Amino acid sequence: MNNCPRIEIDLSKIRTNTKILTDRCKKAGIQVAGVTKGFCAVPQIAEALVEGGIAMLADSRLENFDKIAHIPLPKILLRLPMISQVEKVVSLVDISLNSELSTIKKLSEESLKQKKIHKIILMIDLGDLREGIWNNQVIETIEEIVNLDGIKLIGVGTNLTCYGGVIPTKNNLGLLADFAKEILEKFQIQLEIISGGNSSSLYLLDREEMPKSINHLRLGESIVLGRETAFGEAIPGTYQDAFRLVAEIIELKEKPSVPIGEIGMDAFGNKPVFEDRGIRKRAILAVGRQDVSVNNLIPKDEKISILGASSDHLIIDVTDSSKEYAVGDEVSFNIEYGALLQLMTSEYVYKRII
Repeated sequence: MNNCPRIEIDLSKIRTNTKILTDRCKKAGIQVAGVTKGFCAVPQIAEALVEGGIAMLADSRLENFDKIAHIPLPKILLRLPMISQVEKVVSLVDISLNSELSTIKKLSEESLKQKKIHKIILMIDLGDLREGIWNNQVIETIEEIVNLDGIKLIGVGTNLTCYGGVIPTKNNLGLLADFAKEILEKFQIQLEIISGGNSSSLYLLDREEMPKSINHLRLGESIVLGRETAFGEAIPGTYQDAFRLVAEIIELKEKPSVPIGEIGMDAFGNKPVFEDRGIRKRAILAVGRQDVSVNNLIPKDEKISILGASSDHLIIDVTDSSKEYAVGDEVSFNIEYGALLQLMTSEYVYKRII
């Protein structure tokens, strides 16, 4: 019997998803950086992305780059570097995204120590209000960057939808293209990369609204789960179940649907509310909130509903299912991106690569 709980990973589906997306982007003159953070840079999965055609590997956690150091593609650090980690940044990655001049200066100093040229992409905030220089400070920042040794400005980039939910458009990504043009005119720097965001930018290709100057995207969720992230739509031809959670039933009983007694706070400080549906057949699975956000789980058996969870137990209603479940049976779930992050990070969830 297979170990539970486990996340099953289908490499052939990941390769297919990657190829569909890289081919689609290539036709628009866009190279793809495959984001590995969602699966903690498991080498076999990263290699599947490479086989699918990505041009670079990107991650937010420095620790993950050790796992993929053997793959001969450029490596990008997605999260802004910590000053306390500049030595590792210069040592482990080729390119980092930056918005703080003080950090860039430290990267310059460390690059000279290591006798390297560290490449940077300057992040510009186009309204999502996560990382990035506010647009009226871009030129003055570059005026200082060009005087630093050991550093090479190779691109500009932006991030949208991750914090503020701002959707990429022809207009706001057009501003990024305008900055690249202004940098060329003022500093005679022909930028290699104009990075137009993440999986939320893909829908612009379908609408033929992607600014022509955008030549780089950082794709994670669209590859691993087969959906764009501006509107959450599935991408035609891709798989949404390359990753799935499997958990084992450890109790199966008929019980009331409303707890008996005065209701106080649950284990997470919330006061739960229950709908009285009478006596229901309830299964408890050996996985819980310590491993995964239950709101990001989708039962493969459409007649199952998720009732809730504690730290170590997931409670589901199997009353309406046509399958006769028993203790010891396995229940499968498709997962959303938040669940993927947690499941791959949890040491209590087995990883099975197919």
